[in-house]
Amino acid sequence: MKFVDSCNVDLVAGSGGNGVVAFRREKFVPFGGPAGGDGGRGADIVFVADEGLSTLLDLTYGRTIRGMHGEHGQGADCYGRAAKEVLVRVPVGTQVFNRDTNELLYDMDEPHKRVVVARGGKGGRGNIHFATPFDRAPRRAEPGEPGEELKLRLELKVMADVGLLGFPNVGKSTFIRAVSRAQPKVADYPFTTLTPHLGLVRVGDEATFVLADIPGLIPGASEGAGLGHRFLKHVERCRALLHLVTLDPTEGREPMADYEALQNELAKFDPELAARPQIVAMTKADLPEVQEAYAKLRPKFAKKKIDLKLVSSATGAGVRALAIDLYKLVTGKGRIEDWDVPVETVKANAKADAEAKAQAEDDARAEAEANAEAKAKAKLKAKAKKVVAAPKAKKKAAAKPTKKVAAKPAKKVAPAPKAKKKAAAKPAKKAAAASPKAKKKAAAKPTKKPAAKKSAPAKKKATAKKK
Repeated sequence: MKFVDSCNVDLVAGSGGNGVVAFRREKFVPFGGPAGGDGGRGADIVFVADEGLSTLLDLTYGRTIRGMHGEHGQGADCYGRAAKEVLVRVPVGTQVFNRDTNELLYDMDEPHKRVVVARGGKGGRGNIHFATPFDRAPRRAEPGEPGEELKLRLELKVMADVGLLGFPNVGKSTFIRAVSRAQPKVADYPFTTLTPHLGLVRVGDEATFVLADIPGLIPGASEGAGLGHRFLKHVERCRALLHLVTLDPTEGREPMADYEALQNELAKFDPELAARPQIVAMTKADLPEVQEAYAKLRPKFAKKKIDLKLVSSATGAGVRALAIDLYKLVTGKGRIEDWDVPVETVKANAKADAEAKAQAEDDARAEAEANAEAKAKAKLKAKAKKVVAAPKAKKKAAAKPTKKVAAKPAKKVAPAPKAKKKAAAKPAKKAAAASPKAKKKAAAKPTKKPAAKKSAPAKKKATAKKK
């Protein structure tokens, strides 16, 4: 498939439908009134980021993308149908620029991202919206609005975690074939890759990252020399860089000079790129002359604080270890949990963990001892202060006269309240005064005997005497 990373596109969104002038015509409605509906909305043009695409080739065939117009309104209060939106699928990492102003409008940097680039026009209103108490039969309606028209330039920047950099024929394509399923062209004669290739590197079950094979760079690439100047923009998306260097006796290049030349081109193109996290590796380790050169080059790179790696994509030596280092550099994770980790790596990790644990225990023990020593010193200081302060306290106590404590007078019992005394005294006096008088009266009065009942003959004699 042809790789296209830049193209021009014209967008014409759909126009809205026109409103209509209509009136009701019903048998028993003499004054039906207006019944014109609104027009439908025009089609929007929407860009969608698709992970399955890797080129802008499809958009180069149809340079103009048009949206459908909305339907016009109809009588009997019928509105026009809105047009369906137009979906344009673009690769992830596509940037949308205005071709006239060179302004960045949208960046499709996330999968499934949707952006309405050109909006369709609104539909016009029918005469039902213009009826008033003074104009009950309006004969006017609105036309639909035209859709947006844009002239755009699309540029694709490859979305990758790690970007491969190096001069032509240093083994970039061979390395990406060794660590992923990408299949760029590889041969036993010198040639240059013409298009970028993306490969998914799987370090563990869930530990993966994307590696991009950028076409080879040469001195002057930032100014337009060679093919690399077209693809330097793809490096801007990468979070880390992998510089590959090697011996090339046919052209008489030197690895250190190649590395410095690439750094200069990156700094000229974008100073931020030269400061990105990076790893430098020397390829073709299966050749004896490369191994000899590596022993001499490693100290030179060490002076620049660069740990030069040695790998062989043909035999696989050092390839997995380099992939693990790249994954750690991109994600910031220190450990990769996977059963496929080599035994040497497992042993090294276990040894590092044991050393770290022992160091932590030593630090904790030393800290505990320091705390205990500090507490003991504090106790000794406190005891010394008490011993010095005891004689002084005794002298002060002997010098001061002892004060006698005065006996406190006994508390008098408070008398009972006056009200209680009065209340208690009044009934006693009355009782005392009343008792002798009552006795005299009782003695003076004769005791009355109860009269005996007269019998019936006595009653008759008494009545006779009276007569």
